[in-house]
Order: sequence, then structure tokens, then C-alpha cells
Amino acid sequence: MREIRVIGDPVLRTPADPVTEFDRDLRRLVDEMMEAMYAADGVGLAAPQIGVSRRLFVYDAAGRKGHVINPELTVDDAGEVLDEEGCLSVPGRETGKPLYARTPRAAGVSVSGFDRLGRPVRLKARGLLARCFQHEYDHLEGILYVDRLAKDAARKILLQTP
Repeated sequence: MREIRVIGDPVLRTPADPVTEFDRDLRRLVDEMMEAMYAADGVGLAAPQIGVSRRLFVYDAAGRKGHVINPELTVDDAGEVLDEEGCLSVPGRETGKPLYARTPRAAGVSVSGFDRLGRPVRLKARGLLARCFQHEYDHLEGILYVDRLAKDAARKILLQTP
């Protein structure tokens, strides 16, 4: 099982590299990421969170599950939605569990990319799934959810991390 990287690890702050080979190793990586996400009780996981600098994320949220490779995210509804959000890579020092804060996100998004066999995928999302897609896409850009918080809220979270 791959270890989930936590805030402070440089891989989380570095934009991920595009996937160029759709091979057996990539299919294995997708499976390992799903396993790691479920083991940590997450709803999404990006490859940098397990130390792999590749543009890939997996998800299981709002009754839909899957993965997207080399995703491109488009905002369909820019209306801001504030809701609780946490991250497996931003755990509390005392509990080891994700720390949550009301985080602004777009109300609706579309994600296009490829599946593990190189076939095109396009997904539309609202609600929790839209939040998940935006969160995981941010990881591929080297952005953490705390970067989207007001300065005081981000400071409060960061003071609780290891």
C-alpha cells in the first residue's frame, strides 16, 4: 500500500507531469490509488498524494466512481458554493485525520481526459462530485485546499498539522 504524503512534502506543491504511456504500470497505479483512497476513507485521491508526479486522480463520491488521466477542468457554473472540505494530505497533528474548513468552490464543472486504456472521458458534476473534481485537479497543479481559504482560516488549519 502506498503511503499518503502530507503537507510539507514538495511533491504536493509541484505541478504534476502529463501521463504519456497507457500501459500495465498505469493500470496498476490506478488500482493502487483506489485501494489507498478506500483504505484512508477518502472520496478522491490524486497521484501526487502518493508521491507520483503524474496527472491522474481517482474518485468515489456522490454515487459515482472512477478515474481521470490528464484531466482538463472547465467551470460550467461559477456560482460560489461554500462547504466543508478536508484533505488526506492535510491531517491533524493529534488525530491524523483530515482537517475540515468551509472552502469556496464553483457550483458546476466538467472534466475531460482519458481512462486507463487511453479512451476519452468527459464528466459533468455538481455538488460533492464537483467539489471532489476541483479538489483533485488542484492537487495536480500543486495547490492544496488551504490555499483557497481566507488567511485566518488557513492559518488555523496549518497550526494543527504535523
